[in-house]
Amino acid sequence: MTLLRESALCRLWLLLLASFQDSALCRLLSTAGGWCGRQIDESRVLRPLCREGTAARVWPDSLLCRLLSFLADLPARLLRWVYRLLQASFEDSFFARLAFTLGDETAAAQSWLILLLWVIPFSRWNNAYTLMAFGFLLLLFHAGAMHRTDFRLNVKALGFYPLVLFGSIFLAVVFSRSRSLSTRFLVYHMSAALCVLVTVSAVRHMEDLKRLAAGAAGCVLVSSLYGVAQRLQGIEVNASYVDLDLALNETMPGRVMSFFDNPNTFAEVLLLLLPLVLALALCSKSLPARLAALGVFVLGTGALLMTYSRASWVGFAVAMVVMLFLWKPRLLPLFFLLCCLAVPFLPVSIWNRILTIGNPADSSTASRFPLYEAALRVIAKVPVSGAGLGTAAVQRYIRLHNLYRGNSPFVHAHNFYLQVWIEAGLLGIASFLASMLWNIKRAAHAARHCGDSAARTLTCAAAAALCGSMVCGLADYLWNYPRVMCIFWFVFAVALCGVRLCGETR
Repeated sequence: MTLLRESALCRLWLLLLASFQDSALCRLLSTAGGWCGRQIDESRVLRPLCREGTAARVWPDSLLCRLLSFLADLPARLLRWVYRLLQASFEDSFFARLAFTLGDETAAAQSWLILLLWVIPFSRWNNAYTLMAFGFLLLLFHAGAMHRTDFRLNVKALGFYPLVLFGSIFLAVVFSRSRSLSTRFLVYHMSAALCVLVTVSAVRHMEDLKRLAAGAAGCVLVSSLYGVAQRLQGIEVNASYVDLDLALNETMPGRVMSFFDNPNTFAEVLLLLLPLVLALALCSKSLPARLAALGVFVLGTGALLMTYSRASWVGFAVAMVVMLFLWKPRLLPLFFLLCCLAVPFLPVSIWNRILTIGNPADSSTASRFPLYEAALRVIAKVPVSGAGLGTAAVQRYIRLHNLYRGNSPFVHAHNFYLQVWIEAGLLGIASFLASMLWNIKRAAHAARHCGDSAARTLTCAAAAALCGSMVCGLADYLWNYPRVMCIFWFVFAVALCGVRLCGETR
């Protein structure tokens, strides 16, 4: 560190920084950033979006919230009663003390579990792993709650709209046209609900949140290294992923997919986790930790480019813009300038892939329109209830009613919003949109009214990842793989925790 501070490179950097801070460009960027920041509170367009709705405002004090909180806290109350009754026996037991210690560090255990869960190769993956893992974390949390009164399941922090969304998912099974098929998918959504509940309850301070971000960074590191190894070994071009007849795709190599079954799936995982890795680099206190996180971010970004997933590229670009808008708005003009300067240095294959976005001659783009039409026909027939939870129930409904006119098999609608609607009905899509908007605007409000802190930076990153996934969802369905669904809700929970910690910091 001393050599670095005394080096000529460091002195040159400090000189350039001092010159920049006194320059007209810095004043211009600060003015532009201030204007961007004021739009959250003063803009006629953004002000209604950022205003908290009546349902969300009255939720914490409502009778339903108090009832659900009482029911959720009942097991912990019973365990605490047993602990007080047999306290001497528990304190004398080595295994009881070990369980209490592990329960106190539920967030740390979760950071390791998410790393282990998300780097299991697809060929060895079982969707029951997620449910078992978060069920274990729930038991671990109750072990900590047994001897501590401040450990309780935080139903209040979940919010009104996400609870309505999970309720609509249960209704989608009840009104499903293929109830047996939908029941299997209900287990996946239960795993996601457990992920959110355990995360918002286990995270109590800033270090817990940073541990979760570190677990996400570990997942990005391991999967990206494997993806780079795939690229170095060489990947055969798969005709189902690339339109080989399109001239622009002639220079494109095989698409990297790492541990996952599909390059788009790998790209969606990186899209959701890379903003958290960048936030970890920005809020790390030590220089080695900051450089390590920054290195993981660069490696993950390179792996994202190797997936050649256009929807995720666009979503990642939007996520970076949103993160800068929330974190340091004055850096936005500089970011756009750097993006323009980087265009000439892009590899030809990546530039050609960008040019195929929206090109109707590309078979991947053209194949989506029959999928959208089939989804709209389902909505026209069952707009309120939907066809049933899960892609299998939707596929069966479309096949029975002959609603699909495309050549390739119908897997899903290739659109986040259409797929949620045809699975969970009108209540499902309405509560889904309300949940995303509610969480993102709370994160924006927290970032606007909180000073610089690790909580603010991670909150900005989680909100940015959600915004990027919403844009990516215009051309893909992120919940097609239950593991990606779990990662999505994990990022959603990180945003909830960040907002709460920002409030405590403020």
